[in-house]
Amino acid sequence: MRLADTRIRNARPGAKPCKLFDGGGLFLLVTPKGQRWWRLKYRWQGREKLISLGVYPAVSLAEARRRRDEAKRLLARGIDPSARRRAEKEAQRKRDEGSFARVADTWLAFKAPTWAPATRRKAELVVRRHLIPALGKHSIDTLSGRDAAPVLRRLAAEAPVLAVKARQYLQAIVRHAIGEGLRAEGRTLMLDGILPVAANREHIPAATLPEEAAEVMRAIRRHPQPVTRAALLLCAYTAQRPGTVVAMRWDELSADLSEWRIPGGKMKTRHAHIVPLPRQAVALLESLRPLSGGEGHVFPSLAGRRTPHLNRDSLSKALRAMGFGGRHATHGFRAMFRTLARERLGIDSDILEAQLAHAKRGEVQAAYDRTAFTEARRLAMQRWADWLDELAADQAVAAVARWRRGGLSPHGRAVGSHPEKAR
Repeated sequence: MRLADTRIRNARPGAKPCKLFDGGGLFLLVTPKGQRWWRLKYRWQGREKLISLGVYPAVSLAEARRRRDEAKRLLARGIDPSARRRAEKEAQRKRDEGSFARVADTWLAFKAPTWAPATRRKAELVVRRHLIPALGKHSIDTLSGRDAAPVLRRLAAEAPVLAVKARQYLQAIVRHAIGEGLRAEGRTLMLDGILPVAANREHIPAATLPEEAAEVMRAIRRHPQPVTRAALLLCAYTAQRPGTVVAMRWDELSADLSEWRIPGGKMKTRHAHIVPLPRQAVALLESLRPLSGGEGHVFPSLAGRRTPHLNRDSLSKALRAMGFGGRHATHGFRAMFRTLARERLGIDSDILEAQLAHAKRGEVQAAYDRTAFTEARRLAMQRWADWLDELAADQAVAAVARWRRGGLSPHGRAVGSHPEKAR
C-alpha cells in the first residue's frame, strides 16, 4: 500500500523502529524517539544498499518520491546513488575548504606550534602578504605552476631570498592539501626553473672579509639611534638570530649579565640555548637598563611603534640606510661569525656550531650529542668581540699577529697545544 501524509502523521513510535513502505524501495523509518527518516533500499552489483533521502516533514512525501525516482534513473545509467552522493559532498567540501587562502591559513595554523617565533613570522609574512593576495581565490585542486610562476617571479625581482621561501611554502601548502584530500594524490606543483638562478642560491648577504666586517662595525658604531645600535652590536657580538635578539627579555639574563638563557620556545631547534656574553655585550645591556628599569624586553619598541619590542625590520632598515643593502643583512652576522672566527681566529668548528645553535646532523647525533661547549664558547666569544672591536679600530692585522705570536687561542688552549698545530 502506498503511503499517504495522513498515515505518516498518525504513525506512533513503538518500542522498536517501524518501517512504512511506499513502493519502489522507498520507506519511512519511524524510530522509538519519534524521528522519521526517509530511506531507499536498492541493489547494486548484487548487493543490497541503503541511502538516506532526508527527514520528514522537512522532506515531504512528494519530495521523497522525486528523490527515489532520481536515484532509480542513476541506477538505470549504471551509477551508484551512494557513490554519486559521496562525490557531490566531496566536491562541495572542496568548494568550501579548498580555496588557496583557506588551505594556506590551515597550513600556517598546523605548522605554527613546531616553529620558532622568527620562523613563524617569516612564513606569515610571505604567505599573507605575497601569496594569499595573488592566489587566494584559486582552488587548491586546480592550482598550477603556471598560476604560481608570475607571483614568484615578481617577488624574486624585489626579494630573491623571500621568493625562494615562497616557493618552498607553496609546495608545502599543496602537500598539506593533498594530505587533507583537497587535491589529487601526487599532484605537486612543478616549480623547478621558475626562479632566476641568483634567487635559487638563497645566499644571505654577509661581510665575510676582515675589511668588510670592519666597515660594518664602524658604521654601526656611528648609528644615531641607541637602541637600534645596541641591537645590531649584540647581533655581531653573539651571532644569534636577529629576531631572537630583538625579543630578548631581562628575565632571560643571569644576574651578572654574563649569560643569556634563551627558552626553547624561541629557538629554531626548540631546545633552550645558553649564550655566553662578552664584556662588550654586558656593557651594552647596562646602558639599556634605564630604558625599561630592567623589566620586560631589553630592546623597547621605537617611538610610534605598536610592537612590544624593537622590530627586526628596524635592524634591516638601519643596515640598508647605512649602505649595506645587498651586501650585509641582519642574518649575515651569523655567516660573518662562522667564516671569520674560523678562518682568522682558528676557533674550532664544533664551538662555532654550538654558539650558532645549529641542529645536530644525523638522527643519532641529534638524539645523543648534547655537547654545549659552554666554557669554551665563553672564551671564544670574548676573543671574537675583542677582535671585532680591533677591526673597527683598524687594528685587525695587529690582532691576528698577536694571536699567532703566542698566548691563548680562542678556545682557551695554548697555541702550541692546538691539535692542528701539533700535527
